[in-house]
Amino acid sequence: MEGAALIVNARSRTGEKAFERALELLTSMGVRIGASFALSDPARLAETVHEAVTGGHDPIILGGGDGSVSSAVDFLANHNSTLGLLPLGTANDFARTLEIPSSLEAACAAIAQGKVVDVDLGLVGDNYYVNVASVGLSVEATRSLSPRLKKSIGPLAYPVAAMTAFFKHEPFVARLSFPERDHEPVEYGRLLQVAVGNGRFYGGGMVVAPGSGIDDRALDIYAIKLGRRRDLLGVARYLKSGDFVKNASVDHFRSPKVILTTEPELPINVDGELVARTPQRFSVAANALRVIVPQDSTAARMDR
Repeated sequence: MEGAALIVNARSRTGEKAFERALELLTSMGVRIGASFALSDPARLAETVHEAVTGGHDPIILGGGDGSVSSAVDFLANHNSTLGLLPLGTANDFARTLEIPSSLEAACAAIAQGKVVDVDLGLVGDNYYVNVASVGLSVEATRSLSPRLKKSIGPLAYPVAAMTAFFKHEPFVARLSFPERDHEPVEYGRLLQVAVGNGRFYGGGMVVAPGSGIDDRALDIYAIKLGRRRDLLGVARYLKSGDFVKNASVDHFRSPKVILTTEPELPINVDGELVARTPQRFSVAANALRVIVPQDSTAARMDR
């Protein structure tokens, strides 16, 4: 092998300052770095990861946020290369799910001394994702989530953008069908949001659903119906814990596959990026990604 590749999104919230320090820390901890890249243009991240993988580097140490991870996993899924993660973004929900520490020093130590586990990935068509894919309210929130807002108030930018989106969002018609026939098809007349979660956290620390995880070989699907204002306030109150799925305005399903159609056709927010449209098939890719986590992480089983 050609040693590890350190690839840092220097445009992420703390990426520019972290690159040199991470290189120094990892080297001092015995990690052999065969190639290193500080990318000022995030559009180059995916091709850089692809080149590092095909060049024989392992692990691929990625410094960035959830968007960086999501753009990289297409080249790491079902591959022998392993992902090491330095959480340098705003939300860092994938790192939170895997119990990877937020401090740079501790994250580097986890890569140097940690263990390798298998985790699931979600699929929107043939596009892999790590946290959640959704339509409706979250798309409006993403459009309200400017880089300036993220840099100025950090993770608080997500609930602020969601509240802004709530007051101008139009409901939509949707149908959920389940190819595994583990649930009956469901049709909705007025929805605020449909989300399909793979991991445990999204939106800066909100829980997808009670019991959700990244190693359970299932997707958590929820639909928020447009109801009375007081019911929707109840949904908002319990977003952080995931208990909102118990609200009467929310339907929750767990399944390895779901097909979503909407009227009108709508853009899909995939880990914070608008990269697909309905109608769309969602599925879980079980144990598709090998990733380094701290020795005491219980988020996923050991690599087999």
